[in-house]
Amino acid sequence: MRPDLLNPLFSSVSSLEGVGPKLEKAMTKLFRGSEKADPAQLRDLLFHIPFSVIDRRRQPGIAASPEGVIVTLKVWVDRHQPSPRGNRRVPYRVFVHDETGELALVFFSVHTDYLNKTLPVGETRYVSGKVEWFNGRPNMVHPDHIVDEAGFAEMPLVEGIYPGTAGLAQKTLQKSIRIALTKLPELPEWTDPQLLTRENWTGFREALLKLHNPRDARDLDPAANHRRRLAHDEFLAGQLALALTRERMRKIGGIAWQFDNRLSQKILTNFRYPLTGSQEQAVKEIRLDLAKPERMLRLLQGDVGSGKTIVALLAAASVIEGGAQAAIMAPTEILARQHFATIAPLCEGTGVNAAILTGREKGKIREDILARLASGDIHILIGTHALFQGPVNFQSLGIAVIDEQHRFGVHQRLALGDKAPHSDVLVMTATPIPRTLVMTYYGDMDVSQLPDKPIGRKPIATSALPLDRLTDLTARIGKAVDEGQKVYWVCPLVEESDEVEAVSAEERFAYLQKQFGDKVGLVHGRLSGPEKEAAMERFRSGETRILVATTVIEVGVDVPDATIIIIEHAERFGLAQMHQLRGRVGRSDKASHCILLYKSPLGEIAEARLKIMRETNDGFRIAEEDLKLRGEGEVLGTRQSGATGFNLASAEYHADVLEVARKSAKLIMSTNPKLEGEQGDALRVLLYLFGQDQAIRLIRSG
Repeated sequence: MRPDLLNPLFSSVSSLEGVGPKLEKAMTKLFRGSEKADPAQLRDLLFHIPFSVIDRRRQPGIAASPEGVIVTLKVWVDRHQPSPRGNRRVPYRVFVHDETGELALVFFSVHTDYLNKTLPVGETRYVSGKVEWFNGRPNMVHPDHIVDEAGFAEMPLVEGIYPGTAGLAQKTLQKSIRIALTKLPELPEWTDPQLLTRENWTGFREALLKLHNPRDARDLDPAANHRRRLAHDEFLAGQLALALTRERMRKIGGIAWQFDNRLSQKILTNFRYPLTGSQEQAVKEIRLDLAKPERMLRLLQGDVGSGKTIVALLAAASVIEGGAQAAIMAPTEILARQHFATIAPLCEGTGVNAAILTGREKGKIREDILARLASGDIHILIGTHALFQGPVNFQSLGIAVIDEQHRFGVHQRLALGDKAPHSDVLVMTATPIPRTLVMTYYGDMDVSQLPDKPIGRKPIATSALPLDRLTDLTARIGKAVDEGQKVYWVCPLVEESDEVEAVSAEERFAYLQKQFGDKVGLVHGRLSGPEKEAAMERFRSGETRILVATTVIEVGVDVPDATIIIIEHAERFGLAQMHQLRGRVGRSDKASHCILLYKSPLGEIAEARLKIMRETNDGFRIAEEDLKLRGEGEVLGTRQSGATGFNLASAEYHADVLEVARKSAKLIMSTNPKLEGEQGDALRVLLYLFGQDQAIRLIRSG
């Protein structure tokens, strides 16, 4: 049960004065990524931290107020000049003065009664906002604050500015956070006393109050002592949850599989390529894990096109030799079918039966697959996450391979554990993840890496081209198509949008079709599964030579004879995503090209991204650079889903704090694994506070 003292923090934001259904929705969208998610709570407000400050301490007097700078002025109200009747477009002006000069306060569409009440003639007021000078006369448009003497005494002169969203005013957000902070109780201390002394850290509550009430910009610095304290707390909750998951998996135990690799040899005969050094090493590490009586929990990190699928298949073969089954789970149907298309031919003649199960398999076909799975006739089942939901029952699931599951979090690990409590787990990703993020999200896993490409692959030549040279590029593409080459053309949007200035896939498809006719195909996320598959098949077979696509082709699509990829509006893509897309070519021994088509002028970060793409094909270097440019939520592809990684901690700035938190979690697991006594109670408060309560379930269930 959640400790009672935390209950106020888990109440909905709608419990706050002035927060109705509309504001609750806006806050939920801000904190959860979607209005339809579980309603935002007070806890979300506490962990929503300012990114900059407004300093209202500058009080220079009207005449000395600099252009466009926030100032606070003590003024006397002289007269009101309302908008002319029937013409609200002319602003309402209130003229005020101080000892140095006169100022016009300018308002658009504001009720006269409100202004008369707020700025009564003859009274003294403090106004704060930006001063703008027109023809030598100062104006302040919609002051941020208008207060009397008593209000000025309470007005925060230094204010934190928070990330916002449409429909949520900064003032409303600030006020809600201030109220939420009053509900924050004194919490028991969960951090080791020696660590507190060594780092000179204050308590959690004091540190959080300091972050929300900055005295200046230095209080928001990730290196500030109170910020490091909070980062440690957030990391510790995550590391402890991972350690408890690992401990639970170790306790339940796995199966020491017996195999002599005969099946693997047959599969490798069908494969017909030599394994790279890193593939051989990964297979060796996996086999050592499988032979132990503990469950394997391993992350296989491969760069784009490094050959993870064959490694996963050889891992599955070892378990199948031991008399069990394997499941391979992909995030999309396209990728699941791609895996099936690769794996099925490799299993031919080996006695291994592979099948695919997605939303498309229905009726009798689905029933037949489920029956064969339950009887043990199917050895490898490939599909989407639906494999671990509902009536999908394996006779004996020995290994689960989870592909491209960014943030395959503790929740997902537990769901898998319920389905197959003793099965080994191999998580694969083609997005090389920086070391700090591996520790953060996969700290309970052993890691194998595939940095090298299969023998014979050539590096992909990458160049950048401004959009105004589209005609030249189209002519070059025409030439390449005449020579028999295949081309991907990637756009950021499916269809035209008023909100985003970018060419859509449908627009680009229409443009290219005029020039190349039936040689152009189109694939995007709004097509049904069979439509996507048909478009891909026409491209694979060569019926179409140019495939216009959105990022649905980002992961796992394998057409070895495609040699050119154009990424349009490259300035809109992240580094890791561009690297993933580039990996759709360069999958044979032919020379391949990636053209980054961008709209001028480029911003500083976009320019840095394109430069790195031109300089290197190394996904691991790209991942580190991406982390510097964008932060962990983006690198792991979770920002859009509302799971933005961390709130108080930053993988980029707090790698050393993460190391400390890891050691703290290890020490706790070795001295107090059941979280008992006073320390245990405090640590349970920490886990609940940071939403890691699923880990407490593990302790309770033994």
